[in-house]
Formats: sequence, structure tokens, C-alpha cells
Amino acid sequence: MGYSKNLGAGLFAMPLLAPAVLASDPDPLQDFCVADLDGKAVSVNGHPCKPMSEAGDDFLFSSKLAKAGNTSTPNGSAVTELDVAEWPGTNTLGVSMNRVDFAPGGTNPPHIHPRATDIGIVMKGELLVGILGSLDSGNKLYSRVVRAGETFLIPRGLMHFQFNVGKTHASMVVSFNSQNPGIIFVPLTLFGSNPPIPTPVLTKALRVEAGVVELLKSKFAGGS
Repeated sequence: MGYSKNLGAGLFAMPLLAPAVLASDPDPLQDFCVADLDGKAVSVNGHPCKPMSEAGDDFLFSSKLAKAGNTSTPNGSAVTELDVAEWPGTNTLGVSMNRVDFAPGGTNPPHIHPRATDIGIVMKGELLVGILGSLDSGNKLYSRVVRAGETFLIPRGLMHFQFNVGKTHASMVVSFNSQNPGIIFVPLTLFGSNPPIPTPVLTKALRVEAGVVELLKSKFAGGS
């Protein structure tokens, strides 16, 4: 009798625990679902599928990451995305990639991927990689200079950055366990949001004068 009660309680609890173990995109229900990016069908996760008769086989291959990006930007870096919008074949498969190129002194500024863990490899040069823990870890900064051929791991949802500490151009490739990992650039989000975050909110949060906030907002006006 006791065994039956325990079994019943366990079966009852399993549906309650299930949402806690879903840590990535939903599993696909077919071999391929090449995204119909112009499709009008309603879709909760991902995009509707193209008919396989129209998909061809190019969706399995991409050369987009073969070319270095233009690092003549304010950050001195260039991100080449290869998510579902750029590679429709990744639709429903729960994977995507980025290539990031850095000029000397260039940075991929502090940012967060809200829907994915990422794992990266430095292809050229040397990058200071920093990961910021949550309040649970005392906001600890975990950092290391990562050189060509070495790898790093960024847990889902943690703020992180990369900075080229070398004297030559550097590059890295990062893989995500989501077809659409999302990105929140912290400086741009704080000071370039649309509509803007009210200045009194930022002066209180950052403990600075209003003039400092307005100066920072001017730097990120227009989402640049």
C-alpha cells in the first residue's frame, strides 16, 4: 500500500517537474523543416516549413562564415550571424552559429543571450573572454585570455564579453543550442532603447548625475 502511494505521488509530481528540465528549443518532429521565412502560417516556435519538394539541398550547407566581417565599427568588431533568419535549414533543430571578427583593441561588448548557452573557439589571435556571474555568485567576473585553438563556454543568460588583447586581428566562432538565441547588448539596451528609459531611473540606478546619463544616451542614439 505504501509503495502504491509513493508511486502515485511520483507520477503526480512528474508533470510539475517537466517544465524545469526543458532547457533548449523543442525537439523536431521531422528530419528537416526548412524555414519558410515569408510564410503566413501561425507558428509558436520557429517558422512554418517549406514543402520538401521546394527546399532543394542548399539548406544543409552555408559558406557565410567563411568571410571575415568589416571591423570598422564603433566597437572595432563585426558579428556575422548564422541563425534561422540567415540559414533557414536550422529551423526546429535548436542550433545556430556566429562568427565575430575583431580589430586590435576591438570588443564584443557586454551582452546576454536569453535563449541559449554558447560554446566558442578562438580561430585567430587572442581574446580576453569575461563571464559575469549572477548575484548568486556575488557578481563574480570569470575571465581568461583565450588563444587560437582554445575554447570557452558561456552559460545561458549570463552577461559576457570578448576583447582583443593582441596586436593583430582576431576571430572566433560560437555555436548556440537555439536556432534563435537572441541578444541583449547591455550598453545599447540601457542607453539606446526605444522609447528611452527615463533619465531619473538611470541616474538612480547608476548613481550618477543626469548629465552623465544624457551624454551616454547621445552615444547610442539611433541604436548605433
